[in-house]
Amino acid sequence: MILLRITLFFLILLLLPDWYIYKFYIKHSTKKWKRRIWWMPSIGLLLALLVFIFFRHSLQHAFSMYLIIALCIAVPKMVFMVCDTILYLCKKTAQCLFRTSAPLPLVRLYSLAKICLPLFASLATCAYIVFGAIFGKEFFQVKEVTFTSADVPQAFDGYRILQLSDLHTGSWTDKGKALQRAVALSNAQHPDVIVFTGDLVNSRADELKPFMHILSRLQAKDGIYSVLGNHDYGTYVHWDTETDRLANVDTLISREKQMGWDMLMNEHRILHRGNDSIALIGVENSGNPPFPNQGNLPKAQKGTEDMFKILLSHDPTHWRREVLPRTNIQLMLAGHTHDMQVNLFGFSFSKFVYPEHRGMYLENGRGLYVNIGLGFVMFPMRLGAWPEITVITLKTKK
Repeated sequence: MILLRITLFFLILLLLPDWYIYKFYIKHSTKKWKRRIWWMPSIGLLLALLVFIFFRHSLQHAFSMYLIIALCIAVPKMVFMVCDTILYLCKKTAQCLFRTSAPLPLVRLYSLAKICLPLFASLATCAYIVFGAIFGKEFFQVKEVTFTSADVPQAFDGYRILQLSDLHTGSWTDKGKALQRAVALSNAQHPDVIVFTGDLVNSRADELKPFMHILSRLQAKDGIYSVLGNHDYGTYVHWDTETDRLANVDTLISREKQMGWDMLMNEHRILHRGNDSIALIGVENSGNPPFPNQGNLPKAQKGTEDMFKILLSHDPTHWRREVLPRTNIQLMLAGHTHDMQVNLFGFSFSKFVYPEHRGMYLENGRGLYVNIGLGFVMFPMRLGAWPEITVITLKTKK
């Protein structure tokens, strides 16, 4: 289903602006060669997309570059179409208002805008995409969020939780320089506790080895806790046997422990402040097919019934599937979506896949925060959906 949605998205992104520009600018050209070659780039990109769909497991690196090239070609044309349409509507509105021909200065202004605005907006968009590909994946942002609840114990008023998610260490090729900055930035927030909500690797535990000495420098008063994400189960690569895959998961968990991280496998920990305490619950990945669904929330929260509870669960769909209807957990922290790593002017297509795809969501005083991740996967860029370090401060509702 997700693959179908992505394919439909690219069909619209590639063909709609091409059709618009062809109809209004190319179709009536006296030069036949323009009309003949206009559709060739988009047709070539669509044919390449079909190849990547059928051979996606063996062409992942090439697909990464394909996505960047496709965005650099298609998105500026889409922006051109939108700007040109807005100008046309402005012209029609002006004609209705003046009923006769518009004043000459307005006509000249429209003519200038008709030439410059769509072209400038398209070029600026292309530059923005290039920035996302070169610098965006390291453009770390610290998000400050407050969660207020009457259930927060008084001693935990002002408690600072630093959330990281979706590091995908297998995607980093700069020998850890960027992650060093991310770790330093995280420690500079002076958190009380650090939580990691899954997808530490792309598939293999060995991807973590070059970065263990860096990630082990993360510091928090009450420790560092983590859960598994869908990629951590190693289901996106071929294994000779199921035993090999399970051994890979065990190795990943072992290496996290070597870094000083406490992996929560359908279990919980109690955090204390004076005479007060809260429960930190962690489950294995609980997702809709085709993602793994190995979370056992009843087991994980057993013994925390009368406490303020924070749940670490990688997939945000878990919130509406089980957390809201079957528990009284006050706050869940998730990742997984990446906001599809592209958010153009506040809009992301991830909203059509995940109802809760980034930021804080509240329902009847209970909260879900979706961290859009610190790393990247599939294609090496972030655009608008900048890599995120979240600091969530608990507040007692007076």
